[in-house]
Amino acid sequence: MATSMSNRDGIVRKPKKSEGGFSLIEVVISMAVLTVGLVSLLGVFGLAMASTQTSQQDMIAKQLANEALESIITARNTSQTNWDDIQNSGSTNCPNLGTSTCGIFLGGAQPMNNAGADGIFGTADDANAGAEVLREPGPDGIYGNSNDVLIPLTAFQRTITFSELTPPVSSLRAVTVTIQYATPQTSLQKSYVLNSYISQYQ
Repeated sequence: MATSMSNRDGIVRKPKKSEGGFSLIEVVISMAVLTVGLVSLLGVFGLAMASTQTSQQDMIAKQLANEALESIITARNTSQTNWDDIQNSGSTNCPNLGTSTCGIFLGGAQPMNNAGADGIFGTADDANAGAEVLREPGPDGIYGNSNDVLIPLTAFQRTITFSELTPPVSSLRAVTVTIQYATPQTSLQKSYVLNSYISQYQ
């Protein structure tokens, strides 16, 4: 029970109540929870930044795969190559040519070279055409002048694989284009795979 106090003037004063507030332990716990939340947020932010920075390589890989597939289809459409040759080199499935082996597309991962004299990516004459580069507009934003930025594609490799269907269909083949690449931000290899079919007929 609170007691009253009086001073010399006879005025009765009540004692002050203790003021409420946060204790030191409550402040420390709050700071710890806030720190954990901020660290988690920074981790997510860093992951988002890394994903944004690798999106250019992902887009380049997609375009390179489409470029190879379009080259194969163009070769078929222009009758530039025999149907037996639209498969990996060394294939023994050559009924039209009647030869022991056929196919013009190199097997395994190949460096990114320009199309050779035949105009088809992934064939043996590409090695003489030089390395492929990506041209982007320079600081002025205008494409095709002297300050364009040339991006070498040495970090990319392309694999073109043809396979027969099951059961076999003589006029149809499966084609898989795989682009393998490394990003500057990580040392891990990434890959983009494009699966499609190509028919003997247009």
